[in-house]
Amino acid sequence: MSYDYKQGKNRVEAILDNYMEIQEKDRLPAGDSFTFENGYLSWITAIFVDLRDSTTIFSKSDESTAKLIRAFTSEVIEILREDNNLREIGIRGDCVFAIYTTPTPNDIMECADKTFYINTFIEMLNQMLIQRNMQKIRVGIGMASDKELVIKTGRKNVSINDKVWIGKAVTIASKLSGLGDKNNNFRLAYSNTSFINFIKILEKKNSSKNTRGWFSEKTLSELNIKYYQAGIIKTEFNNWINNEI
Repeated sequence: MSYDYKQGKNRVEAILDNYMEIQEKDRLPAGDSFTFENGYLSWITAIFVDLRDSTTIFSKSDESTAKLIRAFTSEVIEILREDNNLREIGIRGDCVFAIYTTPTPNDIMECADKTFYINTFIEMLNQMLIQRNMQKIRVGIGMASDKELVIKTGRKNVSINDKVWIGKAVTIASKLSGLGDKNNNFRLAYSNTSFINFIKILEKKNSSKNTRGWFSEKTLSELNIKYYQAGIIKTEFNNWINNEI
């Protein structure tokens, strides 16, 4: 390998000394608006769906495992992708994630609704796995909202680049997904900021029910923050699973 460290120094100097324009936006722009000279500060919500005990699952290099992983990722992506506010979606090893621009509480509520669908989908998938004499899966679903600085990173003039999310939402959503369906926890976990933005809307939609009673307040000691866990499912979807599958 030959690395031109003198040119490397010049490139780093250009980045560190260059003017960078940071714009505060209610709604995070789409990818084409990002350059290596700008950044955007916006409210975003991240959802991470993490497969439990993935080391054991991935160690079985057989057809059943391949089908399981494809089924899991395919439908989680299908639920997450249908949204004009979607700004990034992908797979990181055993985790499917999506990030949305969420300037209003209604936008955050829409993200929470997606997590309810995913939670119910896991019920359907597990029932289908049992019917095929396959092992059920356990999944953690984490969601967090925050105002984040979003920048384009990588190598300028080279087609290797991506957005980086600088803030709490992505980190906390990832951490919370690691708590779901573990140590008797429910699958769903929400950051305090997400919860306080969607709970009143959820209460209004379910005015005859004790909606806040669906959630348990917890503390994530690692980050010393409050979060809320729940086991909410979509009733019509779940009834169909129980009656038709």
